[in-house]
Amino acid sequence: MIRHTSADLPPLARVERDVARRAALAYADGRAALSRLTALDVWGLRRQLPGEPVHLDLPIGSGLRDRPHLVVRHRSGFTVAPPHAVVREGLPVTRLDRTLVDCWPLLPPVDRTGLLIRAVNDRLTTPQRLVAALAGVPRTTGREALRLLLDRLVAGCRSPLEIWGHDHVFIGPGMPTFGRQTRVQVSGRTIYLDMFAEAERVDIELDGAASHGKPAEREIDLRRDALLATIGILVVRFTHRRLTADPLQVRQETLAILAARRRASPMIN
Repeated sequence: MIRHTSADLPPLARVERDVARRAALAYADGRAALSRLTALDVWGLRRQLPGEPVHLDLPIGSGLRDRPHLVVRHRSGFTVAPPHAVVREGLPVTRLDRTLVDCWPLLPPVDRTGLLIRAVNDRLTTPQRLVAALAGVPRTTGREALRLLLDRLVAGCRSPLEIWGHDHVFIGPGMPTFGRQTRVQVSGRTIYLDMFAEAERVDIELDGAASHGKPAEREIDLRRDALLATIGILVVRFTHRRLTADPLQVRQETLAILAARRRASPMIN
């Protein structure tokens, strides 16, 4: 086995991460912004792994090329200013929506979906901005999978479980068009509903495998559900295990609940 010492590494790989990034930007003489996996780190969504190079975006015609531990990409019309780049932590960095689209083929497949969902849930970007960014990258590896994910995010899905339910359970004959992440006001509180059948006043909540298990969390759910009941909204909860292990039964129960609510109210057609 060959063992490499720090002296065997290129200069940018020997120094601290921030020093390497500032050195790469200095090499570009103000014409570049940190991009792709490096930008993703600066945005705080994924720490760049040891050995991964510094990524820079520059305008076409800059004359700069890749160097050891430095990957350079030239973009038509690129400028180190909005709408292409912003300053974050004192460093020029590509906009987050474009960064996420650019990183899609570079990330391990297991990490891709969760990363985009986290960015949207943390309100760092929006599904609509991501769709616009994808439109600006007509050819990228895995584009169709990314487009399908963005379709689900635009529809209001905010977790892998909600996406799975959207695709496999809460579709087809008899299912209404659910409002996703619907905001309601109750006694001065703002509550977001996972899947809201407005006509039937039914809220379907999908409880993830890693949430809602602790007594304190369960108590919060019960108080929330009781508060929604005061304005006539019935909350129905399905666990991760039930949804994935018995989707047909979940679907049948949902249809039966919706039908019962329609029969109970003459105002529901």
